[in-house]
Amino acid sequence: MTKLYIEGGRRLTGEIELQGSKNSALPLLAASMLIDGATLLHNCPDLSDVRAAIRILQSLGYKCKQVNNDVFIGDNMPSCDTVSPELMREMRSSSLFLGAILARCGSATITAPGGCELGPRPIDMHLKAISELGFSVKERGGYITCKRQFSPKNVDITLDFPSVGATENVILASCLSKSVVLLRNAAKEPEIADLADFLNKAGAKIRGAGTDRIEIIGVNRLTSIEHTVIPDRIVAATYMSAAAVTSGEIEIRNVNIEHIRRIINSFSEMGCDIVFCENTLRIRAPQRLNRIKTTRSTVYPGFPTDAGPLLVASLVKASGTSTFVETIFENRFNYIDELRRFGADIKVYNRVAVVEGVRQLHGAQVCCTDLRGGAAAIVVALASDGVSVIDKICHVERGYEKIEEKLSGVYANIKKE
Repeated sequence: MTKLYIEGGRRLTGEIELQGSKNSALPLLAASMLIDGATLLHNCPDLSDVRAAIRILQSLGYKCKQVNNDVFIGDNMPSCDTVSPELMREMRSSSLFLGAILARCGSATITAPGGCELGPRPIDMHLKAISELGFSVKERGGYITCKRQFSPKNVDITLDFPSVGATENVILASCLSKSVVLLRNAAKEPEIADLADFLNKAGAKIRGAGTDRIEIIGVNRLTSIEHTVIPDRIVAATYMSAAAVTSGEIEIRNVNIEHIRRIINSFSEMGCDIVFCENTLRIRAPQRLNRIKTTRSTVYPGFPTDAGPLLVASLVKASGTSTFVETIFENRFNYIDELRRFGADIKVYNRVAVVEGVRQLHGAQVCCTDLRGGAAAIVVALASDGVSVIDKICHVERGYEKIEEKLSGVYANIKKE
């Protein structure tokens, strides 16, 4: 099992180049199935989740090749409409291949997705929306089978919750249909807008992405495309957190400031000096961070649930008591027990984490419980005296490209073995 060894207590300084967004790259890879012609994605992060998505495409008959941060998907047609349970279990976002396969083949067979255990993340909304698009949905023996029954001319869908995955599946399933689809209560995250931009460049007709009301007018075909993946806003929050807890000063390049406004507000409240120019952000932290008022995770443009663990990690040495309320996932706080091993004073009451800042932390041996919880453990280790060992970093490698190299570049003492 691969581990990270971190000697904490160093002030981080220097520059970091931000990677492309995992949560954008994955739906874009699924969307490449809809293209008549080749697809070239730039700024695609080299992650285990991305490699899993490429394996799914290959299993469906597509020729794919990744060279550094460029991914090429050949001009192929799918040879089957089924994703194996083994491939589905490799990542949470595998369910978004459902919409793409249905658009291309008219039928699809998948199983429940895998990934981090953050509590129930059912795809009931996905399946309900898929059925409203004219597909039958049958669940049996752990398999979900969908098949085109009819093509409604006009479809009006309202999601019970602005789910990112359900929004993506509706967009993907509708692009090549004969329908005009109006999706209400849609997710507004930047990754949705990036997916729509990609598809519109290829000839799709999607309006309103980035708002809660999206219209998709089906077209006959989509043509070859070259596209650059947007920057990863959660990874940006991670490096901001690392700078904050080490009283550091770092410059993060390739940032879309508009995507992280709410995150920036929280770090400013902690006393960090933040300056940005075009696509570069500089964060300079004080000797000791301030406590912050109660922060709640919510849908975009609110504070993102994925950045919650990084915010908590930032506050473990702050002055005073801070509170974070998780409103999206019921098991998001599994990582808190690991942070306590460093000496952090954090109490959990249902979905509320109360962080009492301490003066000093010590090195510890901990395990990554999930992607963002693992990143939070790395951040706290950077702020702790002595050597820490972070185990099961396979979780972190799902979403962070060469994190040990990026942090070493800003003078962290970190190595992977």
